[in-house]
Formats: sequence, structure tokens, C-alpha cells
Amino acid sequence: MFRAKQTLKSLTKDLIYISETDEPIIPFTLDRADAVTAVEVLRQIGHSDGEPVETIDAEGFFARLTTFREWFGPRENETAERFKALKNELEKELGGLKVFKVGKIRIDIYVVGLDKKGRLAGVKTKAIET
Repeated sequence: MFRAKQTLKSLTKDLIYISETDEPIIPFTLDRADAVTAVEVLRQIGHSDGEPVETIDAEGFFARLTTFREWFGPRENETAERFKALKNELEKELGGLKVFKVGKIRIDIYVVGLDKKGRLAGVKTKAIET
């Protein structure tokens, strides 16, 4: 994994992405790539080219997860802080950070960029979107 492997493991420990299901955030590293593209990510994760893929801006993806709300209690505030720290670490360590949502209804989410060795790396999770 990229240089901050232990930091990333620490940041994602017990961190949950909430949708219609609650799923863990899992660090990953793939192979070298020339760029962060949907085609290359799909190829390396083993999804077929025909799968629906939505590319979204990392800033937009993290906005919902890092925004503090008036009604937040201590636990929600801590979760938003943890997602903010994760976002900052990913932006610091990875170039070309993008988010790919793969599939329909049962979605695989990959927050991915290029590490300093030119490998695709980041975090992944799952969501159910109906």
C-alpha cells in the first residue's frame, strides 16, 4: 500500500459508510496505472467493462460525510471528524483522487488515486441505493 499504510488502517478502523446498509471502509492497493480511469479501475478490480460506473468528484462524495449538522451528537461529530481526516490523508497521499460507483442498487464504491509509486490505491466500501 502507499506510504501511509498504518495511518490509513488507523483512520478506517471501525469506520462505517452508512447507506441502506452499513459497510466498513477498507483500504486497498492495486497495480500500477498511467491514470485514474474507470476503465483501468474496473479492469484491475475484476469487474466487466459493461458494468454501470458513475464517476463522482471526491470533494462531493466526502461533503455529506464531513459536514457537521446542528443536531449531531458526540458520536456523529466524531464520525464526521474521522471522515474529514480520511479525506485529508487520501488527498495528501494520492494524486488524481476520484470516486467510482460500480453497479446498480448494490454499489461498490472505490475512492481511488495514484500513490507515489504509480499504483492505484485508496479505500472501498459498499452501498445499497434504491
